[in-house]
Amino acid sequence: MAFTELLDVRRSVLLVIDLQGKLMEMVYRPQLVVEATLRLLHLADMFEVPVVLTEQYPQGLGPTHARVLETFNALETRHKYLDKLAFGCCGDAGFEPALAEILPGVEPARRQVVVAGIETHVCVMQTVLPLLSAGNNVHLVWEAVSGRGEEYRKWAMKRMLQAGAVVTNHESVGFEWARTKEHPKFKEMSNLYKAGQLQ
Repeated sequence: MAFTELLDVRRSVLLVIDLQGKLMEMVYRPQLVVEATLRLLHLADMFEVPVVLTEQYPQGLGPTHARVLETFNALETRHKYLDKLAFGCCGDAGFEPALAEILPGVEPARRQVVVAGIETHVCVMQTVLPLLSAGNNVHLVWEAVSGRGEEYRKWAMKRMLQAGAVVTNHESVGFEWARTKEHPKFKEMSNLYKAGQLQ
């Protein structure tokens, strides 16, 4: 079912996991991750998709990347911040209530979680696998997730794909939320993509 479903703005939430501090400078293709995440945040705002942003032990790892945090704080769509100690978001007692609050009336089996964040083989994977086990439909945005080294990223992505996650990209996310050229936000989305191909 997960592999055949298009994203639906009424059931989607964007989850941005731990894009923090010096770790951001150490991951594979950090600039791509930042730029793709910024576009996802803009898309979420355009289509009124709620956003959850998490930080893992910010006292030690530092705050979220400045541009990402600034864009998150400026969102007009519903958005929520979560400070956690567990590596996986699902290991924090406040995470599921946060999802239920920000996407009310949507049961886990119908919920579509679009994921960006680091590190792919730690906090991202320890979030995605429990989300899948609970019945959520998870869409991993490949250019917005990373880790320290491409091999760690690659094999974590394969494990999550085998578990039932969908691997996608930020442009597909936007087009699925829009569905038609007649959508009132289509031109704004198109202009965002025309700003340049992400490298």
